[in-house]
Amino acid sequence: MNIYNVGIDIGSTTAKLIVLKNQEIIYSSYERHFSLVKEKTIELLQKAKEYVGENKATIAISGSAGMGLAQSSGIDFVQEVYATAKTVKLWSPDTDAVIELGGEDAKIIFFDSGIDERMNSTCAGGTGAFIDQMATLLNVTTDELDELSLKHRKIYPIASRCGVFAKSDIQPLINQGAKKEDIAYSIYQAVVNQTIAGLAQGRQIKGQVLFLGGPLYYLKGLGQCFKETLKLKDNEAIFPKEGRFAVAIGAALYGSENEKAIDLAEVIDNVQKSKKVLSTDKILEPLFASREEYDEFNERHKKDYVPAIDISSYAGDGYLGIDCGSTTTKIVLLSKDKEILYSFYQSNEGNPLEVLKNILLELYEKMGNQIHIKGSACTGYGEELIKEAFGVDEGIVETLAHFEAAKHFLPDVDYIMDIGGQDMKCFAIRDGAIESIILNEACSSGCGSFIETFAKALGEDIDAFAKKGLFAKHPVNLGSRCTVFMNSSVKQAQKDGASIEDISAGLSYSIVMNAIYKVLRVSSAKDLGQNIVVQGGTFLNDAILRAFEKEIGGNVVRPNIAGLMGAYGAALSAMKYKTSSISTKEELKCFSYKSTSANCHNCGNNCQLTINTFANGKRYITGNQCNKVLGLKNDSDASNIYEFKQNLLSSYQGRPGRRGKLGLPMQLSNFELYPLWYALFTELGFEVVMTPLSSRKTFEKGQFTIPSDTVCYPAKLMHGHVQTLIDEKVPYIFYPCLTYNIKETGTDNNYNCPVVAYYGELLHANIDDMNGSILLYPYLNINNHQQLAKELYDCLLPYFKDLKHLEVIRAVKRGMAAYDDYRRLIEQEGERLIAYARKNNRRIMVLSGRPYHVDKEIEHGISKLANSLGFVVVSEDSVYQLAKENKVKVLNQWTYHSRLYKAAYFASENPDVELVQLVSFGCGMDAITADEVKAILQKNGKIYTQLKIDEIANLGTIKIRLRSLIGALENRGE
Repeated sequence: MNIYNVGIDIGSTTAKLIVLKNQEIIYSSYERHFSLVKEKTIELLQKAKEYVGENKATIAISGSAGMGLAQSSGIDFVQEVYATAKTVKLWSPDTDAVIELGGEDAKIIFFDSGIDERMNSTCAGGTGAFIDQMATLLNVTTDELDELSLKHRKIYPIASRCGVFAKSDIQPLINQGAKKEDIAYSIYQAVVNQTIAGLAQGRQIKGQVLFLGGPLYYLKGLGQCFKETLKLKDNEAIFPKEGRFAVAIGAALYGSENEKAIDLAEVIDNVQKSKKVLSTDKILEPLFASREEYDEFNERHKKDYVPAIDISSYAGDGYLGIDCGSTTTKIVLLSKDKEILYSFYQSNEGNPLEVLKNILLELYEKMGNQIHIKGSACTGYGEELIKEAFGVDEGIVETLAHFEAAKHFLPDVDYIMDIGGQDMKCFAIRDGAIESIILNEACSSGCGSFIETFAKALGEDIDAFAKKGLFAKHPVNLGSRCTVFMNSSVKQAQKDGASIEDISAGLSYSIVMNAIYKVLRVSSAKDLGQNIVVQGGTFLNDAILRAFEKEIGGNVVRPNIAGLMGAYGAALSAMKYKTSSISTKEELKCFSYKSTSANCHNCGNNCQLTINTFANGKRYITGNQCNKVLGLKNDSDASNIYEFKQNLLSSYQGRPGRRGKLGLPMQLSNFELYPLWYALFTELGFEVVMTPLSSRKTFEKGQFTIPSDTVCYPAKLMHGHVQTLIDEKVPYIFYPCLTYNIKETGTDNNYNCPVVAYYGELLHANIDDMNGSILLYPYLNINNHQQLAKELYDCLLPYFKDLKHLEVIRAVKRGMAAYDDYRRLIEQEGERLIAYARKNNRRIMVLSGRPYHVDKEIEHGISKLANSLGFVVVSEDSVYQLAKENKVKVLNQWTYHSRLYKAAYFASENPDVELVQLVSFGCGMDAITADEVKAILQKNGKIYTQLKIDEIANLGTIKIRLRSLIGALENRGE
């Protein structure tokens, strides 16, 4: 008797079906469902019926998108982990762990002590959909991406937790000429890192590992990257031939145990009849109630336009603006009367230099001998590369280019919102100058690529998809959420009966709500301003524009060239030139470039450089944190307290002692308190071993023991510092638990951040193999010297029987004196730098955060970048003592926060001082500090600039932020 078992796995992007006959696979199918889950399931079942015939079969369904369908059609549902476990038991019962990647799901299942599953829940970064997006960014297919990855030579750090971060890391690499082969493998490395840090959460992946899911089946380079990172041998890394069907096979096996056979024709009929009704509480107001309302909307927005004339009918001077953006290249050529002679808007296809060269050649053909370019300017991500490659006269930071363009349409503009493919920029204008700048840093769900992603997932053209929402009767309220959550909302809405039209309109609302409430974080849309200009390619979508106007309850100006505003503003800026140095037609025909990679060894940073050499002999070098590689004088040592502190702390060297070695991991509270512990333990006869300032290798060394991907980067680095001391066989490692920091005046209390305070407990719990080293993490009262001596004595005595209480008391006294000396040095250096800046007529930047943000790997060379832009750099803990006493509106109970607030008051009291706040991703308390610092500064007419930092260094976008700050100051006349 033949026994048939059917298993279905409906994932976030694909549907898989398996037919077993007597436990053997006789049919399998793996297809994208484009969110048409019901239709695709029926299609797969009809194909399966051809193999089952008139026989009955058991059937079960699994997968992230399968539960709703199972419930509505009566098919048995089996949870994914259970289904996977069934398959693993059949294939490889000795498996220790499974790593499975799907379209938007990722999971690790450990089998070596019961079943322990870890699955992504907050983000689709590091999944198949993420890889698809990155391939699109490089203008290659996923297969081509995989082929490229196998030819890589170097790896760049790229974020994978969200598409916006990855694109922000990749786009500068593209614009700087990095090889696609290296970028491709770097994308895979980002996925691997995300899986290990985000899912393994400190649990070691070892033994026999089974790799399942479509991406790991099709992408050989990805599998290679997993093997290399996890250091797995060939017999330990198993990639089954049918790995992409593992869940479907498990579902079929589950059904076989159930023994409830059914005719597939009946199953198909049940699925066809299944239906749900959309709840009325999920319905929004239609974008347009009638065609007449839409016509009035169009007539109103036709008034905001720049006239365009036929280039062949014009003779005279021309002014060229170029905007090399994150994913597109835009060009505008203006007449002397600011009319558009030529415009271009196209994807840069992962190669902006080649695209721009061809555009310019086409433009020169159209210009003939009638038009002469008198001035040129460029803006955007690729600004500096384009300027060097093609001799463009001027580079202008994109925020100012957009401001110039907006003023042309609305001279009294007080708010500009620009939404592009992956970027969002919002400027508040006061008294004709930019008052504040906000960029999206944590999510791309309010940008054009967000709705484009959904259009593709639904198998729709982006323009056609957007138009479908204009007259939707019941737009779905999908909220304003991360793409992975929104995908779930879309799928649920479809299962509840929402049409494509309703979903399209709902997504338009979502983009707007994300922009207003998540990026701008305003309490009411009415707070944005009275005279608003919207721009960027996303606002060319009428549905999104209408959703924005309905949400704010008023009308806005959308220029007809909304997608060209950066290029238009650059062209307006170029009109001040009389002659241009831009490449001629003949030079363009001979244009070529070569991109090579190298490491700079002029200092300890060992920066990874990308060197672009052009046919004319010019070179453009990126990746450097200072100017040494360019052969330029670097005065940062004299004007940068970050370097001063780095050099000062690195100067402490341990000396041999009678009690042997004791290690101090140089991070978190140990960073500022190092002088205290160094002097104290040296006095007690220890050779103090200090770990070097952090580097990327420090992070990689400890990443396998990090239990949470959402903890701040400084905490993640602590694992690498401890591991460094373990590898050096240092017998004792000291990181105490300090509820309180050293008490300072003018605060409500003096707590340490909970992560800083108790991270010793976490390190002890998560680093399994100490290799003979002992981690000392005593709870200490650092503000009571007698109690501190007693607690240290009790901690050390079990290991050092000759220790005397009196010598610990003396050591505490010595350590406290050393700490006081260190703090005085920092404050004196801050005051010296302020005097130096004023003597040399330089701007002062308080690059603020926490003491450990000074670490090289955490600040990523931002301080040197600020130096190169003309700032003298001080820190919050070097100038806070200069501020007048002021009351803050929050509970001021954290020592480091108190210094930050005082530094903000100092900046607001001095016209030549600006404050920039470094904020760690994952730091919940910085949501409070950021709002309070911003309020202090803006109350006194200062600009607030925030830079978010983590394991990914992206100085390109940070440079845009800082140049925008300078541009805003110059516009104000400061």
